[in-house]
Amino acid sequence: VQLQASGGGLVQAGGSLRLSCAASGRTFSRYVVGWFRQAPGKGRVFVAVISVSGGTTSYADSVKGRFTISRDNAKNTVYLQMNSLKPEDTAVYYCAVRYASGDSDYYTSVNDMRYWGKGTQVTVSS
Repeated sequence: VQLQASGGGLVQAGGSLRLSCAASGRTFSRYVVGWFRQAPGKGRVFVAVISVSGGTTSYADSVKGRFTISRDNAKNTVYLQMNSLKPEDTAVYYCAVRYASGDSDYYTSVNDMRYWGKGTQVTVSS
């Protein structure tokens, strides 16, 4: 599976961005997809994840109520809608996948994910 994240950019605090993660491969619908981020000088951390069916999602506490993850399996794409952005959201955002056997399975650890895309930079100015 090859992944391509896009949609990053520079935005003022309080603004919005929508990230996209486009995947190759015919079995995309069987992959759990997660978003992670890495701020300068810090480790990569979990942001959001969505199950293969899209019926189960999970978010880091820091983004709950502001970010929404969704998927369109027909387009092999997962989205991360980011609203009410804060300067502390500044980071490189990565999407990652792992094959899942269950429709409601999801994973939140960096070490759980199998394939990673190149990141997209999000910068939020104060």
